[in-house]
Amino acid sequence: MRILALDTATEACSVALLSSSAAMLAEGEILGRYEELGRSHAQQILVMVEAVLAEAQTPLSTLDAIAASIGPGSFTGVRISVAVAQGLAFGANLPIVPATTLEALALQAVRGGASCALACLDARMSEVYWGCFAADSRRGVAASSAAAVGPPGSVVLPEGRACRAIGRGFAAYPGLAGLPGLTLDPKDSRALPDARDFARLGALRFALGEGRDPAEIRPLYLRDKVALTEAERRSSPAP
Repeated sequence: MRILALDTATEACSVALLSSSAAMLAEGEILGRYEELGRSHAQQILVMVEAVLAEAQTPLSTLDAIAASIGPGSFTGVRISVAVAQGLAFGANLPIVPATTLEALALQAVRGGASCALACLDARMSEVYWGCFAADSRRGVAASSAAAVGPPGSVVLPEGRACRAIGRGFAAYPGLAGLPGLTLDPKDSRALPDARDFARLGALRFALGEGRDPAEIRPLYLRDKVALTEAERRSSPAP
C-alpha cells in the first residue's frame, strides 16, 4: 500500500509517503518533508509533494490513496490542504482518506504510549480547537468527544480518564496544563500535526474501506468567524 499525505492547516506544512505491507499498515517506511513556513504554504506544498515522490521514485498514478488534512486550523491553510488533495486525487483518479489535525496530534501521543490524548491547537481570538481521543488499534485513534472550538475554560476531560496533553494550544494557554488528570511533557506543548501521522491514519482507514470520492471531501472549520471586531479585540483578555 502507498499513501501520500499532506497537511497545510497550521503553521506547519508537511508531506509524507507511506509504503507499507498489509501486515504493517501504520508502521511502514515513511518519507516526508516538514517545515514551519508561516504564510507560504500555497507556494511550497506542491514542491514538497514532487520532492517526496521523486525521492521514492513513485509516480502519483501508482498510489493507492491520498490522506488529506481537513482541519481544523487556519481558514486559508485548511482550504489549501483540501484543494490540493482534491486536485491531485482527481488528476490521478485516487480516493481521499480525510483526517483531522486533532486526530493527527492525538496519534503522536498514542504512538508515544498514551491510551488517551487531549489534542489542543491555538485557534486565535482567545479560543482553542480541542478534542479527546482514545487509542484504537483499527483506526489509530477514536474520538471520545466531538471536536470543538471555544475559550480555554471550555476544555474538559472525559470523566475518570487520565490523558496526555499535546498541541500548541497548551503553549498559548499554559493554564490548561492544570486540568485534573492531565499530564504534559513540555515538548508536546510545541507539537503541530505532521503528514507522517496523516499517512499512518490514512493507511489504517483506507484498509477499512474509508477512502472517499474527492468531491465528497469538505473542510472542517468548526467556526465561521475569521476575525475579531475592533471592539472585541480591545475587550479580549490576553492569553
